[in-house]
Amino acid sequence: MPNLRRLPMLKLLALGEIVLLAREHIQRLEPHERRRLVQLVRYTRGRPRSLTRSERDELAALIAKADPRDFLLGAADKLSPVPLRRRRRR
Repeated sequence: MPNLRRLPMLKLLALGEIVLLAREHIQRLEPHERRRLVQLVRYTRGRPRSLTRSERDELAALIAKADPRDFLLGAADKLSPVPLRRRRRR
């Protein structure tokens, strides 16, 4: 991967931490839920209208279970040069 050599080491480490954080959030889903999430996302090809109402609800529930807000706060905290105020976790 020649492009990785061009990235400064701190950016590479931050990217690695975000990947680990994403893995942690994806693992909150059961294996069958992860498979279903991938199926739904692939099926839409970026067009949510191609899903039925029940499939959209199912997709929303799966994404909510992975807790994207907590992921975004964690990613922002990893990228920020100063510690961010931590929100109370559930």
